[in-house]
Amino acid sequence: MKDLFGQALLDYQNGHYTEDIITSTSISDDDILPLPYLFREFKEMPKLEQKALKLAQGSVLDVGCGTGNHTLFLQEKDIKVKAIDISKGAIEVAKLRGVLHAETKNILDETETFDTVLLLMNGTGIFQELSQVSKYLTHLKSLLNTSGQILIDSSDIKYMYEDEDGGYWMDTNSNYYGELDYFLSYKGEKETAMKWLYLDFDTLKLACETVGLNCDLVLDGEHFDYLARLTSI
Repeated sequence: MKDLFGQALLDYQNGHYTEDIITSTSISDDDILPLPYLFREFKEMPKLEQKALKLAQGSVLDVGCGTGNHTLFLQEKDIKVKAIDISKGAIEVAKLRGVLHAETKNILDETETFDTVLLLMNGTGIFQELSQVSKYLTHLKSLLNTSGQILIDSSDIKYMYEDEDGGYWMDTNSNYYGELDYFLSYKGEKETAMKWLYLDFDTLKLACETVGLNCDLVLDGEHFDYLARLTSI
């Protein structure tokens, strides 16, 4: 990976903002991801994120922390937070912005335990494929202290396959419809494509049950998205 995402964040942080990130997926065309949005404050966050942050308690792990928006909010509330991201540039920016404990790390390499694990901005994305969900959930469960919680959001993107007649054009012989290839480019450079998973709530709930986790719906978002709370059974 070239870490173009991290480079874009560093450019913005260092006052070199000239253009935004361009994203697309295997089922959608180019879309602009505005860099200022990745530096948003609590009042600018979607309701799902705000709700998750209000529910966070105890020691917290912020997975895929990006620029540290969620971590910084919790730090201001005197909550102990560890922030991790696979983007080296993102972690550098998070530290520059005041995040006290940030590491470049894959969630599967995390070994500490926490009272709250946050996976926001389509937290199921890092699972990559439906076949890997159980592996990730089992690992996340191992990171929880007694009575700990996982707060995770995602979207049911079935609507993206709807045709004009209200039917769906999904190939029943293909993989789960939420499995996408995700493409990112910045300043004319293209990042290596990565797999990204959008998971509908019922499928997440079923996967949780198979690994010994309760899955409760906390809040529905404004566009087929939702926030869920996972706890050990």
